[in-house]
Amino acid sequence: MKKIYLLLFTFVSMTSMAQHFTKEEKARIHSGDRKQKMKVIQITEPSELNILQSVSKDINPIDKDLTALLERMYLAVTDPEDGGVGIAAPQVGINRNVIWVQRFDKSGEPFEAYINPVIIWRSKLLRKGNEGCLSIPDRSGDVFRNYTIRLSYQDIKGVKHEEIIEGFTAVIFQHETDHLNGILFTDRLEEQTKNTYHSINNETSLYLEDRLKRQ
Repeated sequence: MKKIYLLLFTFVSMTSMAQHFTKEEKARIHSGDRKQKMKVIQITEPSELNILQSVSKDINPIDKDLTALLERMYLAVTDPEDGGVGIAAPQVGINRNVIWVQRFDKSGEPFEAYINPVIIWRSKLLRKGNEGCLSIPDRSGDVFRNYTIRLSYQDIKGVKHEEIIEGFTAVIFQHETDHLNGILFTDRLEEQTKNTYHSINNETSLYLEDRLKRQ
């Protein structure tokens, strides 16, 4: 019985700490029909760049306006002409911790939504791969990302989950959760110029920041 009360207390605490959408956020979410994609903002516009560089806040998973935001974000990321493999709420002008990610590690490669996602562990093994961004036109670059991550998140019912994710799908999660912290992939490109990476062998794109200790 105590365990049940503890779980209920934890759930209530998590959902109460997460705020609801502001009046301004609601206006943006409902600025168009729910069957119409939201505009993806760009770094080329100073006011939009400010949003992209801001740290986002948690949202209550049971907020009644979240469904509309998710639907319109989904339409944006799956647009046949301008879509991608992931999108974060800041990219549609909403500084909230909400993302969509295409799960290339699952059958059918579905898009899935994640509420208040946090990467709680990262492997030392790194993967280098080319990245672009829906909010950064005509720019791409090779970014070093952790090969494996452990992700904590909530679903739309507010239930908390943890999951280990690897490979390219883990890269997408890192790119999108970076957006939630106001970090762009171009920031990562600049950051990694200050680091040294050591290839495991010449046939893979796997690296370590620290050299392996030889026996």
